[in-house]
Amino acid sequence: MPPYGGLLLEDVLLVKTPEQALAARDALLACDAIGFDTESKPTFTKGEVSTGPHLIQFATDSKAYLFQVGSRTDDATLAVLQAILEPAAPLKVGFGLSDDVKRLHAKLAIRCGGVVDLSVALRTPGQRNDLGAKTAVAKFFGQKLQKSKKISTTNWSLPRLSSSQLLYAADDAQVALRVYRQWLATGGQLKPLKAVKLPRPLKPAANPGT
Repeated sequence: MPPYGGLLLEDVLLVKTPEQALAARDALLACDAIGFDTESKPTFTKGEVSTGPHLIQFATDSKAYLFQVGSRTDDATLAVLQAILEPAAPLKVGFGLSDDVKRLHAKLAIRCGGVVDLSVALRTPGQRNDLGAKTAVAKFFGQKLQKSKKISTTNWSLPRLSSSQLLYAADDAQVALRVYRQWLATGGQLKPLKAVKLPRPLKPAANPGT
C-alpha cells in the first residue's frame, strides 16, 4: 500500500504566545469536529506514575495546533484548553482517548466533553478488539500509516520538540479527523455519546478537633 501523506511542517503550529492560543481557540471552535490526541513522556520504571500529558494536539481539516503542558500551566492557556475541550461541541475525535481524557482530568482538572473514541465507534458488530489508526487508514484510504516507535517513545516533556516530534503529534490528531469524515461519508453513523467515567474527587479528611 502507498504511504499515508500527513501534514506539512508549515501547517503545524506549536502554540507559544497568548495571541496564538486565542487564534487557535477561535479556529477550532468554528469547526463541527476536530482531531484530538495527547502525548506523554514515557515511563520505564515499574510503579512510575506518568506526569503527562505533556503535549495536547488538535487538528482541523488543514492545520494542527499543539499545546505544551508543563507542571504549571498558566491561567490563560488553561482557559483556552477548557474552552476547547469541555463543551460538547466541537466533537473531539481520536483513537484510544480514554487514558488521554483521564490524564487531562488528573493534571488540569479538565472534564472533556463531546469525545468520540474512534477505536470504539468504528468497531463492527461482534468485533471485540478496538480498531487502531493503522487499520483504519488501511481500510478507508488503502494507505499505510507509518507510526515510528522511536518517535512515540521520545521525551515529550522537553521544552523544545524536534520537527519529527511535531509532525508525528500533528498527524496523530489529524488522521483521526480524516478517518472520521471518511467514515461518515461512507455511511457511518455516530451513536449517542457516553461520558467518560472519571475518578471521583477525594473527600476532605475529617478534622478530629471538631
